[in-house]
Amino acid sequence: MRETDGLELGDLSRRDLAILGVAFALSVSVPLTVFMVVWLYTTAEWLAMLTAVAVAFPAAFAVILLGRYLRARGRFHHQAEVFQHLGDTMVSPRVLVGGDGKAIWSNSKFRREFPVDLAKPLDELERLLCTDAESRSRFIEARAASRSGSAANFEVVHRHPDGTREIFLLRVSPVGQDSPIASWEIENVTSRRMMESVIREEQAKLVDFLENAPVGFYSVDAEGRFLFVNRTLANWLESTPEQIVERQAKLQDFLADGVPAGAEPYRPFLGPPTIQAGEVTLKGRRGNVFEAYISQSVTKGEEGAAVRTRSVVRNLTPEREMAEALALSERRFKRFFDEAPLGIARIDASGRVADANAAFRKLLEMSAAEIEGGDILSFVREDDRSEMRRRLDAVAAGESTPAENIRHATEARLRGKSREVIASLFITRLDHGNPKGPSDLVLHVFDMTELKQLEMQFAHSQRMQAIGQLAGGIAHDFNNLLTAIIGFSDLLLLRHQPGDTSFGDIMQIKQNSNRAANLVRQLLAFSRQQKLQPKVLNITDALSELSHLLRRLIGENIELKMVHGRDLHLVRVDQGQLEQVIINLAVNARDAMPRGGQLTIRTQNESVAIPLTRGAETLAPGEYIRVDVIDTGVGIPRENLTRIFEPFFSTKEVGAGTGLGLSTVYGIVRQTGGFVLVDSEPGAGATFTIYLPRHRGEVRQLAGTIGEDQKRTDLTGVGTVLLVEDEDAVRLFSARALRNKGYKVVEAKTGESALELLGNFDGQIDLMITDVVMPQMDGTTLIKTVREQRPELRVICISGYAEESFRNRLDSTAGVHFLPKPFTLEQLAGKVKEVMR
Repeated sequence: MRETDGLELGDLSRRDLAILGVAFALSVSVPLTVFMVVWLYTTAEWLAMLTAVAVAFPAAFAVILLGRYLRARGRFHHQAEVFQHLGDTMVSPRVLVGGDGKAIWSNSKFRREFPVDLAKPLDELERLLCTDAESRSRFIEARAASRSGSAANFEVVHRHPDGTREIFLLRVSPVGQDSPIASWEIENVTSRRMMESVIREEQAKLVDFLENAPVGFYSVDAEGRFLFVNRTLANWLESTPEQIVERQAKLQDFLADGVPAGAEPYRPFLGPPTIQAGEVTLKGRRGNVFEAYISQSVTKGEEGAAVRTRSVVRNLTPEREMAEALALSERRFKRFFDEAPLGIARIDASGRVADANAAFRKLLEMSAAEIEGGDILSFVREDDRSEMRRRLDAVAAGESTPAENIRHATEARLRGKSREVIASLFITRLDHGNPKGPSDLVLHVFDMTELKQLEMQFAHSQRMQAIGQLAGGIAHDFNNLLTAIIGFSDLLLLRHQPGDTSFGDIMQIKQNSNRAANLVRQLLAFSRQQKLQPKVLNITDALSELSHLLRRLIGENIELKMVHGRDLHLVRVDQGQLEQVIINLAVNARDAMPRGGQLTIRTQNESVAIPLTRGAETLAPGEYIRVDVIDTGVGIPRENLTRIFEPFFSTKEVGAGTGLGLSTVYGIVRQTGGFVLVDSEPGAGATFTIYLPRHRGEVRQLAGTIGEDQKRTDLTGVGTVLLVEDEDAVRLFSARALRNKGYKVVEAKTGESALELLGNFDGQIDLMITDVVMPQMDGTTLIKTVREQRPELRVICISGYAEESFRNRLDSTAGVHFLPKPFTLEQLAGKVKEVMR
């Protein structure tokens, strides 16, 4: 209903219209009737009076009509104000639309939120609210319902350019019966729909949680029938919730052992008290059996009877499997902890050992009772305690990261009951979930004692190798000099017979050269590069022959005691070198007993099953002949035990020794394939133990030098000899010696020149004599090259090094002979004649 400025007939009630019509008719018709009568039958006075009455009557009715109008207008304005006020208090925007599509009335909320043209409000609303085809289709259906006088509710969606959207609920209802006027109410339900969506999501989450929780939920009635069961429990029972509930399955149907005798079907779960719990064994549809723990509460009815349960089921099988796996893991960890090959100890915040594994206990040679509870520093050598304390405090304070702790090792010496252990310790921290609070520490202890010994042994071996190479090089050069001196002495002796004034001088030169050759052999023995002449012998026989010399060497104030083992195995050694070893050890023992004592040499067979370590030496398993050289002298300090075999190391006064005696012993024994071990304590003497490998089978005697007893009466011969020697003096002496014996000699200073001579030589070469060590092309390379052209050519190698040093580098040693330096004229001529046969 619209607001108006005037009163229209349609605005008054029917009773008011009837009264006004009658009054108006009477006010007009009655005066006119009276006026006509009077006009016909009365005088002018009456006519005037009647005229007045005729005028007054309509005026009276006009006044009545005006009053009635004014009262109706006031009542209308009051009702309109009340109606408008009621419309403005409505929560939702609302508008009344007539049959012509124009707005008849709208509340203030509508006009504020939708400032549309009231002449066509629905077109404007469709444009403002409907942003998609579906919403526009719904709006058109609502307009059709409005025109037909039907009610309709529908939702439209308004999408904003930024992607957000608003949802509006439109309610269309007719105003009265058969009225073309329709009421349109518009409500923004965006927040409500969002809230409903959130509620639905939460409900879905709750349902999902209930259905798929890691525990089972169910409810049964007083008869034990399932009213509800979640999916988790249904899966355990190898069924579905729908099947269990729809088939009215009962809880006792799933009891693996059935219902206890005499019990009501549901009593195992619904007996007093109201809240109960217990373990049962359940069985699924397909036979899956599992242990379960059920906790439930019972809902009572008005008369106290059980109505239903609220029950929770926990499958104990995974828990027990996990507990068993955890127990197994703990047992494994305990076994790994105890049987770990490295020492492991746990230290509490006070520095006490809380736990220690077997390897740690073995390192300290103590039991668990002796270690656990003790201060970790009490097991560390005093010299290393301050550094150890500092490191423990730093790790405990978290000053380093776990990765740094693993990389950073602390070296310390641990004190066992009978020995000290050089250990490398890795310290890590156990935070217990509180990285800044007090924490336990874990020590991983590696026994580095053997490694340190190996390092010292390796360093010693490197020093020995370096000095050995030096000594070998010196010996090689010195052998060349001695070969020339001895050779030229032999040439001079050919011209000077005994009785000649120069004969004695030449013999002195030769004898001193031979003494020098013995010194060179010692240097080669030290460097393990001397020429050995091994043969199979009995140690007892060799030592018996040497005993007389030993007694003269050690003096009268030292008693020599020889203890020979029975049925000794044979050995394959160079007897001269073996005698040199025993003599050096005897002389060393003599110097350790200046006031006299006893020197014992003892032999025996010994089988070594496991590696044996003494100092820096490790004896490999095998069968050996053991020779002990024991003295009662002053002994060797422990700090010197690792150095006694070093070259030039000596505890004697300056000038009292060369420091090569024990080094030579070491070199000879190791070259023979044996081992030298030493045990000593200051004031308790020393024991040098030599292990020589047992000889098995036959032995091929190596060609040796020709001694004085092997000299041949006739050393002459014929043939062409190619002599290759880079040392001029040795080459000149050798060439002259061979020419004096009747040979034709072709000389070459290098391997390259020798190959050139062979290529250009027209005649036949019967023998090639070559030095092994030469610049550029050495002797072995020369032999290989020559053999490719003349495989039948016989060869004699001359060298101050051991024969094996070059034979191992040849593809074939057939037809290759060896003559060690230094050699005499007779030895050279005899070797050539032996090979030329």
